[in-house]
Amino acid sequence: SLKTYGFNLVTGGTDNHLLLIDLRNKNISGKDAQLRLEQAGITINKNTIPFDPNPPFRPSGIRMGTPAITTRGMKEKEMKKIASWIDEVISDAGSANRVRREIKTFCKRFPLPK
Repeated sequence: SLKTYGFNLVTGGTDNHLLLIDLRNKNISGKDAQLRLEQAGITINKNTIPFDPNPPFRPSGIRMGTPAITTRGMKEKEMKKIASWIDEVISDAGSANRVRREIKTFCKRFPLPK
């Protein structure tokens, strides 16, 4: 789903529960992406990528784990929506508050397991 929006996955896909995304083609650092996505309610981590030209405190990538998604019962369909929100927030910082409200409503359908 992320590839549909032009995100470059470092391994080309999902080899396990972690995704490492190279953001250089999106003209945003991993640090700035992390801050924007946190504002929208999406938790990721800034992360260096192989042969990263940027310093570690301002890396070119982000790392995202899927356990928080799958534990709540979300599947491929929901990941497509999450990918669209990630793209929106990365592309337009002004969308973060609106996306946060949408995510809050969306997550009510997928409560945390007890």
